[in-house]
Amino acid sequence: MARLWLSCFLLPALVVSVAANVAPKFLPNMTSVILPEDLPVGAQVFWLVAEDPDNDPLTYGMSGPNAYFFTVTPNTGEVKLASALDYETLYTFKVTISVSDPYIQVQKEMQVIVEDRNDNAPVFQNTAFSTSINETLPVGSVVFSVLAVDKDMGPAGMVVYSIEKVIPSTGDSEHLFRILANGSIILNGSLSYNNKSAFYQLELKACDLGGMFNNSFTIQCSLPAFLSISVVDLPDLDPQFVREFYSASVAEDSAKGTSVLKVEAVDGDKGINDPVIYSISNSTRPGWFDIGADGVIRVNGSLDREQLLEEDEEVQLQVTATETHLNIYGQEAKVSIWVTVRVLDVNDHKPEFYNCSLPACTFTPEEAQVNFTGYVDEHASPRIPIDDLTMAVYDPDKGSNGTFLLSLGGPDAEAFSVSPERAAGSASIQVLVRVSALVDYERQTVMVVQVVATDSVSQNFSIAMVTIHLRDINDHRPTFPQSLYVLRVLEHSATGSVVTDSIHATDPDTGAWGQITYSLLPGNGVDLFQVDPVSGTVTVRNSELLDREIQAVYYLTLQATDGGNLSSSTMLQIHLLDINDNAPVVSGSYNIFVQEEEGNVSVTIQAHDDDEPGTNNSRLLFSLLPGPYNHNFSLDPDTGLLRNLGPLDREAIDPALGGRIALTVLVSDCGEPVLSTKVNVTITVEDINDNLPIFNQSSYNFTVKEEDPGVLVGVVKAWDADQTEVNNRISFSLSGSGANYFMIRGLVLGGGWAEGYLRLPPDVSLDYETQPVFNLTVSAENPDPQGGETIVDVHVNVKDVNDNPPTLDVASLRGIRVAENGSQHGQVAVVVASDVDTSAQLEIQLVNILCTKAGVDVGSLCWGWFSVVANGSVYINQSEAIDYEACDLVTLVVRACDLATDPGFQAYSNNGSLLITIEDINDNAPYFLPEDKTFVIIPELVLPNREVASVRARDDDSGNNGLILFSILRVDFISKDGATIPFQGIFWISTSSEADVFTGSIQPVTSLDSTLQGTYQVTVQARDTPSVGPSLEANTTLNLFTVDQSYRSRLQFSIPKAELGANRQAINAALTQATRTTVYIVDIQDIDSAARARAHSYLDAYFVFPNGSALTLDELSMMIRNDQDSLMQLLQLGLVVLGSQESQESDLSNQLISVIIGLGVTLLLVLVIMTTAFMCVRKSYNRKLRAMKAAKEARKTAAGVMPSAPAIPGTNVYNNERANPMLNLSNKDLGLEYLSSSNDLDHVSINSLDDNSVDVDKNSEEIKEYRPPHTPPEPDPEPLSVVLSRQQAGASGQLEGPSYTNAGLDTTDL
Repeated sequence: MARLWLSCFLLPALVVSVAANVAPKFLPNMTSVILPEDLPVGAQVFWLVAEDPDNDPLTYGMSGPNAYFFTVTPNTGEVKLASALDYETLYTFKVTISVSDPYIQVQKEMQVIVEDRNDNAPVFQNTAFSTSINETLPVGSVVFSVLAVDKDMGPAGMVVYSIEKVIPSTGDSEHLFRILANGSIILNGSLSYNNKSAFYQLELKACDLGGMFNNSFTIQCSLPAFLSISVVDLPDLDPQFVREFYSASVAEDSAKGTSVLKVEAVDGDKGINDPVIYSISNSTRPGWFDIGADGVIRVNGSLDREQLLEEDEEVQLQVTATETHLNIYGQEAKVSIWVTVRVLDVNDHKPEFYNCSLPACTFTPEEAQVNFTGYVDEHASPRIPIDDLTMAVYDPDKGSNGTFLLSLGGPDAEAFSVSPERAAGSASIQVLVRVSALVDYERQTVMVVQVVATDSVSQNFSIAMVTIHLRDINDHRPTFPQSLYVLRVLEHSATGSVVTDSIHATDPDTGAWGQITYSLLPGNGVDLFQVDPVSGTVTVRNSELLDREIQAVYYLTLQATDGGNLSSSTMLQIHLLDINDNAPVVSGSYNIFVQEEEGNVSVTIQAHDDDEPGTNNSRLLFSLLPGPYNHNFSLDPDTGLLRNLGPLDREAIDPALGGRIALTVLVSDCGEPVLSTKVNVTITVEDINDNLPIFNQSSYNFTVKEEDPGVLVGVVKAWDADQTEVNNRISFSLSGSGANYFMIRGLVLGGGWAEGYLRLPPDVSLDYETQPVFNLTVSAENPDPQGGETIVDVHVNVKDVNDNPPTLDVASLRGIRVAENGSQHGQVAVVVASDVDTSAQLEIQLVNILCTKAGVDVGSLCWGWFSVVANGSVYINQSEAIDYEACDLVTLVVRACDLATDPGFQAYSNNGSLLITIEDINDNAPYFLPEDKTFVIIPELVLPNREVASVRARDDDSGNNGLILFSILRVDFISKDGATIPFQGIFWISTSSEADVFTGSIQPVTSLDSTLQGTYQVTVQARDTPSVGPSLEANTTLNLFTVDQSYRSRLQFSIPKAELGANRQAINAALTQATRTTVYIVDIQDIDSAARARAHSYLDAYFVFPNGSALTLDELSMMIRNDQDSLMQLLQLGLVVLGSQESQESDLSNQLISVIIGLGVTLLLVLVIMTTAFMCVRKSYNRKLRAMKAAKEARKTAAGVMPSAPAIPGTNVYNNERANPMLNLSNKDLGLEYLSSSNDLDHVSINSLDDNSVDVDKNSEEIKEYRPPHTPPEPDPEPLSVVLSRQQAGASGQLEGPSYTNAGLDTTDL
């Protein structure tokens, strides 16, 4: 009992103590911290910072399973790294940080986020890689795939593979493989088990893309990994012989079956080594050899080396080796090689004689002979061979077997010798004269010897008989009777004329040696004369060259030769006799220049004759041959003097001659026959200017078109009789009235003729209307200043042309109207044009078509609707295609064209526009415009004649055709259970328009039943109102969702009704932002003062989604808490409590009950605290348990991270950090059960009842709060805090541990 009274005595002190001390609290940013994992141990990582309004000394600490990572300096709050961080092991964890003043300790969770660094190198998942691949694997195939993993994140965890080395390291293996980004190793070249390597080892490396590590950019690479690749051999190669060349020799007498040599072939695929089979596939001597399975070549028939002489004594064998199995292509794998077998000789032949000459001898057995014939001159010198002896000896054996000896025998062997005496194989044989005296034709005419050929080894021999015929020789020469003969002949005697036939030589030899041949030895005259070689008759050889005037006497040597080529000669002296064979020769040329009328001609013709002087053959006579101008000249016949007989006139000479007179003088001799020569004498008569120009007409008349500048008007022509250009050159000039409109230019034609071209200047044209006729005078004159001139009259007539453009009639271009969609056909307008020219031929042309709709160009849409013909008629082409909705105005751009307009003048009129207005008809039905709105009906809000939904429609027609009226065809109500209830007259619709869009406003006729839950389906019709014809309509159905009163939510505010109504728009906007719904505010009222706690007014509203669903109170509470910005805005606007309508009606009674319960709980709590303080100082109070629950969520705020919005009242953390202990807990968890009378979820507080611990406007950067003197007084302290603080002060000497208080849970309102 004494203790009870003691507790009552200490209760006021405890309350005062608790109320006097305020718990410290961490800064709002002490919720999370981000640390790089490469921080060194011992480095400072962050500071713990808290603030205490009481300015008590603070002590910091850290606890929890992961607190070993850090050390905390208690008095400063400095935190250092005690254990290394590793992102890959633990990338985020929580620690509990604490701060305490001498009375109260506050804890909260801090989130530690470890930031990744590039501290890990890629690691291959396996390090022992091996694989086998076929050597025929196609290039580009995947050989193997490797995988390396890097535990880091981002680019530092992305792996790039590379091939560092390829073993064997050869040129063709360096780039044989490549690796892709995904670790696939690709074959980059061809493989070969036999020609390349059968094994490869790849050194692989994997590197990341780099990242920060220890404050620098670092690229980490793995340890090398090795991939072993074995190449599998496949039967894709042919076999191969072990040697590139095989050769052997065998004796030609070898027996059948004799081994010659062995060939060997192996499979080209070394890894398979398939057995091979041998065969002889080709041979130059079939049947001589065969081959066995062991590859040994053996003799298979008789051999004969002598048959191989043309083949170099060799036999060529093609040996083929074939594998026993087919290759990978299904074909035989085989290879062939040529083997050379040389056949060796044995001595099995003797020498034989042949009648042939080396090397043309074939030495066939059929050609062998034993009899030969030859010829030789008697007394031939020693070593002279026998003529016509073709003899060869041949032994087909080889080497010493084919060596033989040659010798002579027979009756006449002493007179001759044989060459050679020793030979091998084959040799040409010569029989030579050895003793000349024994070879005597007079003693015997035929001699015989034997040629013996003996084999030097076998001594076998052959004998050939040689018959030698002796030839006689010449030993006398021919002789002439005289040494000189004198002869005469006429010059130019006919070829073949006989000069002499009486000169002969004699030779005592007989036979061929006595036959004489005559010839002329080379010398002067041999080309003029010739001799018969048999008779010796001398004749003329060339009559033309036999000319006395060139040479009068010739000396020739006549030679006589016998059959043995022995000769003698005699001299011939031949004299030429003269004939008249030379015509006179005139010296020089004769060109004489003389001026007409004044000059004279006097010239002597010089001539001579080469015939013999003093004879008639060389006497000369002169005469003139007939000519057109001979009568003007005389010629002396003996002296050749030429003179003129009178004055010469240039104009009397043919102009084509250019003033030149050509005379022909004949010079002749007196010989027989008479010979003569002609010579031309040219006399040039020089011209003087003695003639005036003459026009070819007495006058000229020309016609020219008007408006034609620079045109040629006409040509005048004149002639001057003078024959030189300097005297007959004519120039023209122009004069007369209007001459300044013209210009004349002369053109010299030649022969004294000239033309004058009369034309208009390029910038001048004539006008028929101004002056139709021009009379001009043209003069022609020579350039000579003393010369005269000649004039002629020229008349120019101006011709009228069509040079005026047509014009369009403006009246015909007045606009017309055409109805759309086939309403009109045929002609609709006529375009009229006119032209002042009488010869005009007009047509109307369509230049362009413009299509517009409401003044906007719509392109070529209307181009085919209308056409314009040449006479100007405008027709409808495509009546049905005319569409007012596509184009309401067609502009036809036309012009008039004068087809008869002369070239160079404007043939077209200016463009004109014919406007065709398209008239609308009712051809388009109305159509509803799409709406993305959802219509929701809240029956208690809906009043009659207030819009609950709307539709919009449009009609593409114009005027009355486009006017739309709305009507409601049907209304059905579909309840939530699927039942359909029809309604009549419950809604009506009004029509309004803006621009071309018509809006139908659906309004209820009466109030709606609020008990119905479901959807109204309203069918609306839109109908146009045409002036003519039937109307067109369209229907649509709207869904109007109903929301009943169960979704009505109440929000209580701490401000009066008037202020709440003034803030209605701001509150509506905040609620819309938080819930993403349409907010329908039903009612705003004050709360009865007797029932209010902290709220002064409330607001009832519905929160409806676009799909017609609505939010319940619980869903509303959660969505508001999840939107920090909207929550803070609502708190600032005075929001304090969320509650349903039914619970609001019992707020007063609930609050009274809550106060009573709270007071009882407080008394009980005080008794428990006092009892516990006496019994156990370190025991905590039940009050501490609730504070610990509130602090559990508060510890989640990370240090160093500033919150994005102010704190939630009642806590010191933020909703986006998930630290509000009220968000997911029931009212009972927070001790707020007084808000609910029947259901714990009917009342959910979103505000603390502690005004002392909430300051949303306080600057979070301040550590200690300073209150100036004019600061309003603090509210009454919370009683429980006062009791606890007093208890703490009273027990400070006994308690050794920190006490806990939760500033978010108080009893101020209790």
